[in-house]
Amino acid sequence: MAEIFPFAAYRYNLDRVSLPDVITQPYDKITPAMQQRYVQNSPYNLIAVEKGQPRPADSPADNVYTRAEQALSTWIRDGVLRQDSSPGIYLYSQEYTVPGAAERRARTGFIALGRIEDYSAGTIFRHEQTLAGPKADRLELLRHTRTHTGQLFMLYTDATRRVDAILDQTAKAKPVGEVRDEYGVIHRIWPITDPAALATIAREMADKKLVIADGHHRYETALAYRNECRAANESGADRNAPYEFTMMTLFNIYGEGLTILPTHRVVSGIPDFSFDRFREEMQRTFEWHAYRFANSEESDRLWEKFLGDLAERGRSRPAMGVFAGDSAFHLFILRREANLEALLPDVPPVQRKLDVVLLHKLMLQRGLGITPDAVIRERNITYEREAGLAVAAVESGRAQICFLLNSIPVTQVAEIALAGEVLPQKSTDFYPKLLSGMTLYRLE
Repeated sequence: MAEIFPFAAYRYNLDRVSLPDVITQPYDKITPAMQQRYVQNSPYNLIAVEKGQPRPADSPADNVYTRAEQALSTWIRDGVLRQDSSPGIYLYSQEYTVPGAAERRARTGFIALGRIEDYSAGTIFRHEQTLAGPKADRLELLRHTRTHTGQLFMLYTDATRRVDAILDQTAKAKPVGEVRDEYGVIHRIWPITDPAALATIAREMADKKLVIADGHHRYETALAYRNECRAANESGADRNAPYEFTMMTLFNIYGEGLTILPTHRVVSGIPDFSFDRFREEMQRTFEWHAYRFANSEESDRLWEKFLGDLAERGRSRPAMGVFAGDSAFHLFILRREANLEALLPDVPPVQRKLDVVLLHKLMLQRGLGITPDAVIRERNITYEREAGLAVAAVESGRAQICFLLNSIPVTQVAEIALAGEVLPQKSTDFYPKLLSGMTLYRLE
């Protein structure tokens, strides 16, 4: 099962830099505006490594990847990055407000090295498919830097919470690093170096299966790099080689503060689109309710009721919110008599009860003619975290229709992954993200 190890991480020297000036969000969440801001924050900001800026004169000898390695080597040489003197496992906590709500939450996990395993080994499980483009970029960066800078967000199941007890005890001390990010999330880190505590964590994790919550591209990049290194090692396999491991941040499903946000679908480019025709097609499987409004005041009043009903009805049956710009919000709820086995014979039973699967298979594919390939290529679909922005896209004429979803419970994500299945693209949005630069694992 899972093999977890302490390591001597490289961390920013806080005598030389301020942590808020040098860390970044994960590379795939960094917008051009964020990239520019990070560059301006500090010459030592991790953006120079995580997502460097191309230049017109780039060449095989001078490009974003070679400059990333040069930056890392220089920062280590100059003491901006320092390696911890003792191997450890790192407690990582996040305190945050749930977007769109006033609720304050906290979650606690730990950073360690985990052995890289093929999916077929039955230790590490995915719940998403990956795309070739991001993996090619991350692999080229890893080849040059031989350093893992971003975190893999992993889930495990431990009802006894024995590891959590060690983390809770550690959190009573002062953290060695603390930063509030641009979303108001407070990130804190503590090293755990006590041999007895490290042995207990490794022992407790030994029978666990791990589910990738976030970072599928990063994990498969580490896997591809491991395979490259194995192939190049003429002396044979070395299971203790640095490339056999990658940096993971692990959270207990039974712990507090795990949040998945819904990702709403915004649809455009459908030829001869008719909402009336779509609704008529869907009413054989879904019952629907309209929240009609005549002006903006009525719209604002009904909006909160509509969202509340979407959340409430979604607790017992699959439910989707729909807006097509016809002065009404619509709530579509799966009919009690709907025979999903007959409607979706090729879909595994565990997935048939998920809103996002019914949306993709029945509404998008059958109702609107959006093929799975079009979904992968994002030909007709864009995604919004905020429901109001999805509706605004329709109101402005940039989209024809949008679909609003409830979030997926984390237990269902784990159930699907452990069954060896994957969800549709962008089904989960774990919040908040894990910062890059809190710890670095250099393959030395």
